[in-house]
Amino acid sequence: MHDFHYKGNELFCEEVPIQRIVEQVGTPCYIYSHRTIHRHFHAFDGAFQNIPHIVAYAMKANSNIAILKLLAKEGSGADIVSGGELYRALKAGVPSNKMVFAGVGKSSEEIRYALKSDILMFNVESPEELQRINEVAQTMEVKARVALRINPDIDPQTHPYISTGLKKSKFGIAADQALKEFALAHQLSHIDVVGVHCHIGSQLTQVSPFVDAIKKVLSLIQALQSQGVKIRYMNIGGGLGITYSDETPPHPKDLAAAISSLLQTTSCQIIMEPGRSIVGNAGILVTKVLYNKGGTDKEFVIVDAAMNDLLRPSLYEAHHDIQPVFKDESAPVNTVDVVGPICESGDFLAKDRKMPQPQPGDLLAVMSAGAYGFTMASNYNSRPKTPEVLVKEDKIMVIRERETYDDLIRGESIPEIFS
Repeated sequence: MHDFHYKGNELFCEEVPIQRIVEQVGTPCYIYSHRTIHRHFHAFDGAFQNIPHIVAYAMKANSNIAILKLLAKEGSGADIVSGGELYRALKAGVPSNKMVFAGVGKSSEEIRYALKSDILMFNVESPEELQRINEVAQTMEVKARVALRINPDIDPQTHPYISTGLKKSKFGIAADQALKEFALAHQLSHIDVVGVHCHIGSQLTQVSPFVDAIKKVLSLIQALQSQGVKIRYMNIGGGLGITYSDETPPHPKDLAAAISSLLQTTSCQIIMEPGRSIVGNAGILVTKVLYNKGGTDKEFVIVDAAMNDLLRPSLYEAHHDIQPVFKDESAPVNTVDVVGPICESGDFLAKDRKMPQPQPGDLLAVMSAGAYGFTMASNYNSRPKTPEVLVKEDKIMVIRERETYDDLIRGESIPEIFS
């Protein structure tokens, strides 16, 4: 559910017409609904209200500091995967005692920064990483709180690029090695083993993989406690899907109904890491039609947004609905490819899409772009990054300015040898 809707034939975000935003910031641009983000966060938080928990928003989905501040004010923590994300979260006021640091490649500098910031814990992905965290903590004369990420070999039934819980995945420690690795961690002088972490993938549309994974993790926690390893946190990850087209993912309350009885069998505090399910349908990418181009076998709609602005269609062949900002009931319906200006055949926002034929100058809204949209953007082809706009009721707030050409070369220099 989201707050992008038509009034008559015109698309609005909450109480603001999209056209008015475009007149202010131009195209392409990202637009987010404050109301939708607020509602989606509380759908998660409220669904688990009877279980001690922390919602650690997976900020890789959308890391704009205004979005982070909005969520922090509602009580959210953060799931971070880099020193840069830690910096953003701290700047936005996310409490460090609600931050968990995931990812397979944490550097010594990032580990040091996180320990100095006193985050809640690291999600440890490998034995060598565990040793590195212990070494850094020792030099700082502190103890590092850690959870070991377990790979339960559960098929999340999602796109292989965003599946993380199978044996062949680079993430986590194999379940059959878990007891051995926990025993090693427990012996390290500057490690405090406080949790077990499990995240099996993203864009999940069924609750059964969550149930299967949690059963495995609970069994491991029981075995650890019988060996004297006290586990205080159980991190169940994130990954609940959203509707891009015709998917029917479960609501957070459906997930809670499916797993609450299992979670209530443990005394652990639960940590969850939703990202896409909070911001995905809270954002759109607005683009302007530049040209129509007819071919022998294809009809192309060329727009001013490209794969550098929204990579998901090119990377995953992901589907995003595309809606006209102004509906024209008289427009003929054609099958077209919606493509951008970048010099790559893979630069497309939609392929073989049936839609009312737009004309040059028309505005199109690429839906469900609030997650993994701007955060995956680049300056490929030396294209300035788009602005980001947050709408609250009838207020338009520019939360990121459009980049300029000067921004493109900031930090670069021409050596004196070329003078």
